[in-house]
Amino acid sequence: MLKITVIAVGKLKERFWKDACAEYLKRLGGYARVAVKELPDSTPEQEEKLILAALGALPQGTHTTLLDIGGDLVTSEELAARLDRLALGGTSSVAFIIGGSDGVTDAVRARADGRISFGRITLPHNLARVVLLEQLYRSRKISAGEPYHK
Repeated sequence: MLKITVIAVGKLKERFWKDACAEYLKRLGGYARVAVKELPDSTPEQEEKLILAALGALPQGTHTTLLDIGGDLVTSEELAARLDRLALGGTSSVAFIIGGSDGVTDAVRARADGRISFGRITLPHNLARVVLLEQLYRSRKISAGEPYHK
């Protein structure tokens, strides 16, 4: 089973963000082992240290993807296909990085194996986390050949 780690700068404070993330984490449980590592908001330079340390604690060979407005625009099907290719290629651990409100440093950008975007609009990092978890769930449903309507 694929292990997915979400490294997210910022703590979810409002109940509605927590509830939305909890719902998708629950749904994902049948398809992948998912962990969320929250890092405190700070400056991009301080966040860099924390992000790189969190990445360093992951298993060797973990494929890392940065959510970045300048990244590749991907459809749900393309995200599913990317994850499937990684798994078929022997990668059992993937990580997604969601930076803070001031973005990430060049060092974090360079450390990522890939970058994806959910559109050219800027999303608050709390909303980006919800969208990522929903898209991960949708991608696992697509890969399993199951319908996803909600």
